[in-house]
Amino acid sequence: MSYPLCYYSWELGTRAQAILSLNATAYSVLTPSTPLPPPPSIPDSLSSALEPFFDIARTTVANRGASNDNVTGPQPLKQDGSAADPASIGFAVLLANWTGQSGGDYAEAAKDQLEFLQLKVPRTSDGAISHRVSQVQLWSDFVYMVPPFLAYYGVITQNRTLLISAYDQIKFYRSYLRDTSANNLWKHVLLGTSGNDEGHWSTGNAWAAAGMLRVLGTIQNSQYAKSLKREQKDLAAWIKEIHAGMYPHLDPDSQLFPNYASQPASAPGNFLDAASTALLASTVYRLALLWGEHSHLPLAERTRSALFSSPTTSGGGGDNTSGGDKDNTLSSSALAHFDAEGWLTPVVNPHSYGRLGAQSAEAQAFVVEMQAAWRDWVADGSKGANGAAGRVGVVSGVGVGVGWALVAVGVSWGVLL
Repeated sequence: MSYPLCYYSWELGTRAQAILSLNATAYSVLTPSTPLPPPPSIPDSLSSALEPFFDIARTTVANRGASNDNVTGPQPLKQDGSAADPASIGFAVLLANWTGQSGGDYAEAAKDQLEFLQLKVPRTSDGAISHRVSQVQLWSDFVYMVPPFLAYYGVITQNRTLLISAYDQIKFYRSYLRDTSANNLWKHVLLGTSGNDEGHWSTGNAWAAAGMLRVLGTIQNSQYAKSLKREQKDLAAWIKEIHAGMYPHLDPDSQLFPNYASQPASAPGNFLDAASTALLASTVYRLALLWGEHSHLPLAERTRSALFSSPTTSGGGGDNTSGGDKDNTLSSSALAHFDAEGWLTPVVNPHSYGRLGAQSAEAQAFVVEMQAAWRDWVADGSKGANGAAGRVGVVSGVGVGVGWALVAVGVSWGVLL
């Protein structure tokens, strides 16, 4: 089943990563000790799991000509108004080419996307690639969209310079967006002539941490790991820095982040946001696995518990180890933060970051990312869990909630698995 063309590029890129994290970990850069480049032949056991992943690449490449008015040469994989967001699909396109998938010229599409970023998109004077084409403007979202693509391209093509470029772009963005007066929270949008947002948007901070994590995992699992030790150390420290800035701003009643972290959820125009809460928690579990960093695990466990709590215990993150059926799924009526159709709630509007949303495709992926990361952390022995207040559902490796998170994604996307 092909994905609906109405999905924006970053939603497709995020969905692709969720598929790998959950069902094809051998091809995820977030899996420790998984050598890169990955196996060029897809094992039979993973072919079904990877079909929706490769369908994203196949459909994107098939439609990129129409999306770009049939131009040739440097161009984004999919036009949607951003210079950076289409690169989030680039990982899927690169992997489709590496594994010899049919359905299009993936190598040419990836090359055009890379050269679009390098040659067509404006930059700051010190080299930060703009998030926009029409003006030089830096968004925290960029760190998830572009650097992981650059890093993976570098590994696949044995181009160490691209890995350095991925690191450098993160370093540039951090130098502009990190707010040292706000405990190192990142601002959302800077520079440009309009549309700035100097607030500390929670999803933007989570996007940045998640993008850094994927670059860290790519370098760590690559042939360049030994020569890029300093870069790995920096990335791990910068992820932890965002964790340290964000987690003091959890709403004490709900254990969710406000949409703008440094303002209370009750502030005018602000509201609680489960989407950023899920994504940031996923980066805590993954950093524990990749780097042995456990500082914020108790808080990630508390938020995960709250997201899967029952309506009567949602404020305190109650124990949901009972109430599910034998395949570890829960009905929507048993969960406070999912509606009857399986959509995570409350969430920021993914297309209007200052507004409360109703349904968010990216939020569904964030839940899967969180549960997959938690599952892998539990399978690794729940290291660092001592003293983790509110830890729930750590049973038999996969625990309650993960099956229901898949139901949520299945409902919202039609087919994920």
